[in-house]
Amino acid sequence: AEQLRREPAKIARELEERLKSDLKQRADFERVHLFPRSSADVPDDRSVRLVVLSADHPFTKEEDNPAELAAQEILENRGAAPRLYRNTLIFLAADKIRLQDLEAELRRYLAWKSILEERESLDLTPHQARQSEAQLKAANAAVLTRLPEAYQTLLVPAQDTPQEPVTFQAVRLSSGEGLAGRACKKLRNDENLLLSIGPAILRRHIDAIPLWRGDGNAVSLRQLAEDFAQYPYLPRLAKPDVLARAASEGVALLTWPSDTFAYAEGYDGVRYLGLRGGQNVSCSAEGGGLLVRPEAAEAQMDAEKRVMENPIPSAGTPTDGGMPTASVSDGRAPLGHGRPAPGGDVKACPKRFHGTVRLDPGKVALDAGRIAEAVIAHL
Repeated sequence: AEQLRREPAKIARELEERLKSDLKQRADFERVHLFPRSSADVPDDRSVRLVVLSADHPFTKEEDNPAELAAQEILENRGAAPRLYRNTLIFLAADKIRLQDLEAELRRYLAWKSILEERESLDLTPHQARQSEAQLKAANAAVLTRLPEAYQTLLVPAQDTPQEPVTFQAVRLSSGEGLAGRACKKLRNDENLLLSIGPAILRRHIDAIPLWRGDGNAVSLRQLAEDFAQYPYLPRLAKPDVLARAASEGVALLTWPSDTFAYAEGYDGVRYLGLRGGQNVSCSAEGGGLLVRPEAAEAQMDAEKRVMENPIPSAGTPTDGGMPTASVSDGRAPLGHGRPAPGGDVKACPKRFHGTVRLDPGKVALDAGRIAEAVIAHL
């Protein structure tokens, strides 16, 4: 075991294999990035992922410890480019003191493993071989115990307001299931990872920043998904689908005018297209749908309702005798009906008139003659 102190690469490989086996169960993380060599090894995606730092970057309680410095570099950059989605990364680091205990157990395990692999060259007796196997089993059990004890510190990016810098909350994991499962459980309990979000809570966050775009009355679901993945001062959603579900639930609420929002398929610069509220709608964070502020949605809905109930007349109203009364394009009365005669201080007279009359199917010829006489009388 002491000889293995001079071979740290073997210890590092064994540790990586142990972690890789443990992290096959990703729990609620979309992916797990084990021992990235640089920030370029961590993709820039919108789903939440776990980044496991290598033993070269252990956590201590000192300011600017190796773990936080490595996490800061990965959080801010992806290779030579700035990282866009900074609200999607959680970091897992080993405690420096407990890491030393883990490495000691790994050396002991590898030493007994080497002895058994060389049992023939070492000419071990059956009794010695059985003793070596027992020691190997005990060393392996010790490694399995030390591994979660060492990797027990989560570094969670946090930002209270857009004006404040991003800091790291060091969160200690409790014992239990695999590393990813323990991390997710702790994050969910502390509300640092949301698998769902209530539509009224979503509306509150949209108003607080605010996240409405354009004239302040709507925001696209695609843009909202971008916002929640980018900014650590917003809740950390496990994936964009969480946002889409909350949007669908919010639009379907009967109390949407006071609590949530409406939905529109698009905006043509004048009105919202396919505007709906209080209805079941299938929302997608990848589509072009919009969440619309209730005040703007209700204003458009009320205006459209008034038009449907009181359509603009396309003709004059018949008189009691069945003859049409003339109407003019500028809304003024025709000559002889309270309108001043030419020569007065008035604007130019209208030149176009129109009207309608309902005909009795049995008196079409008679009525047509009366209509013609009435029209000609005004010419």
